[in-house]
Amino acid sequence: MKKIVKCSTYLVLIILTLVSFFFASKVNLTDKTTIWESLKFFTLIPPLVAITLAFLTKNIVLSLFFGIFSGTLLVSFVNVKNSIFVVIGNSFTNLISTIINSMADPWNAGILLQVMAIGGLIALISKMGGTYAIAQTLSKKAKSARSSQLITWILGLFVFFDDYANSLIVGPIMRPVTDKQKISREKLSFIVDATAAPIAGIAFVSTWIGYELSLIQSELTELPEKTSAYSIFIETIPYRFYNIFILIFVFATIILLKEFGPMFKAERRARLTGKLTDDNSTVPNIDENENLKSETLKNKYIWNAIIPILTLIITSFIGFYINGYNALEGEILQKVKETPLSLNSIRETYSNSDASVVLFMSAILAGIVAMVMGITQKVFDAKEAVDTWIEGWKSMMITVVILLLAWSIADIIKNQLAADEFLAVTLGNTIPAFFIPSVIFLLGSIISFSTGTSYGTMGILMPLAIPLASSASGGDMTLITASIGAVLTGAIFGDHCSPISDTTILSSMGTSCDHMDHVKTQLPYAIFIASISVIFGFLPAGFGISPIITLPIGFCIIILTLFFIGKSPVKRKENI
Repeated sequence: MKKIVKCSTYLVLIILTLVSFFFASKVNLTDKTTIWESLKFFTLIPPLVAITLAFLTKNIVLSLFFGIFSGTLLVSFVNVKNSIFVVIGNSFTNLISTIINSMADPWNAGILLQVMAIGGLIALISKMGGTYAIAQTLSKKAKSARSSQLITWILGLFVFFDDYANSLIVGPIMRPVTDKQKISREKLSFIVDATAAPIAGIAFVSTWIGYELSLIQSELTELPEKTSAYSIFIETIPYRFYNIFILIFVFATIILLKEFGPMFKAERRARLTGKLTDDNSTVPNIDENENLKSETLKNKYIWNAIIPILTLIITSFIGFYINGYNALEGEILQKVKETPLSLNSIRETYSNSDASVVLFMSAILAGIVAMVMGITQKVFDAKEAVDTWIEGWKSMMITVVILLLAWSIADIIKNQLAADEFLAVTLGNTIPAFFIPSVIFLLGSIISFSTGTSYGTMGILMPLAIPLASSASGGDMTLITASIGAVLTGAIFGDHCSPISDTTILSSMGTSCDHMDHVKTQLPYAIFIASISVIFGFLPAGFGISPIITLPIGFCIIILTLFFIGKSPVKRKENI
């Protein structure tokens, strides 16, 4: 039966792709038309191919590659009216150019360097026995499945300043601890992913806030009242229903020790059999290579982990301030000079900082600190330190490849086919005022799921959401604020569900969990919380009901659902 379903799915994909190529070959663009206006639904073929193949084959690299190739073929059919061989040749050329451009983008390049540098840092810490030591220390506190998961959740909240750093720091640190308590890699990956972007998105100071503020700032002229972008940002926090509910949901699953859906099966497998991953899973390694482990573990000092990681965190905070300060100018710069340590000044500097550059520099500095510590303790000499550091970089190559492909398919979808514009225009017409926040949330989810980028989705929807909410409600600031919150959270929900999302990829890599296992177990949870967010959040908000009322109701529904529907992975208390 499964083979029949797979074959049928492949057949449908092939037919859709061929039909889209046929229509693309008939398109004649003018100055007033774009590809998405001509191809419409068929611009969604690349994400459809990539996402479907990812679920069917569990091979994210090949799935992304074929998704990108189907997109470049579409573009080539539109732009080249020649033989099929020329079209295929141009599509391959476009594919390579797209990947190179993704790698050459300053932000993307900074993220790639940051990822590999943190991989090198983790390798050094592991070689010095720091990972083992911190795992041993936390194990004394984490003496059960509940406490080990709770510590992971708290650490996820603590690393609130950046979602990428969150995934790459919390996962490797807590993996040995949760492994000892027989927590499945799928659950660990979910906890990490569910506390990364959601907390970074609502934190007063983070690498997200600058981008979010810039989107709000650009639409201030559309608002009926004069206000600042930051004050609106603060007002939207109670309306970030998905962010808040997913954080509470993770906490509730830990306290109640109950799961449902695929996650229950994964947790039951891990608790009863000790198999942390499925037998058919492909598990990525970050620090499990024997070359990266301490040979003697005699120097298993917890400070071998704490000092380098604190160096990374502290220098990141300082770097955000300095980097952002150097980017300020005019009146804003003068205000920051007058009160350099005020909350407003810190917000302005963080908002204008380049997070990718700062985090890369911080990871390099933390790596140097780790090298010096290891050499001083005679764990390794200078040559071994550099070799270990490079091994850590190498261990992140699969992550780099997947990120490059994910960014490339996003470029095809957004910039070359403009499929996101098609979705926004198609789904954003004639909406009742009370339904606007819910529709914007769902629209953001679809775009983010299809493109694999929450940032891109926010940039697409914000210019649509604010004017739409303002005109439909007659300038009701409550509805406008709820709609802004829907943009910022819908993007995160879609990102959580998408197998081509960079943050989802980093969460699975950081926890050494099979990527598609992570997606499949997280998906039902994300959809459940999204449903709660719409029914008990955005719909009531559309009628003007305050979050003070709806948030506690949502909390109760989450807890009651887990209590009555959720099941404990094991029955005996001693195993819990």
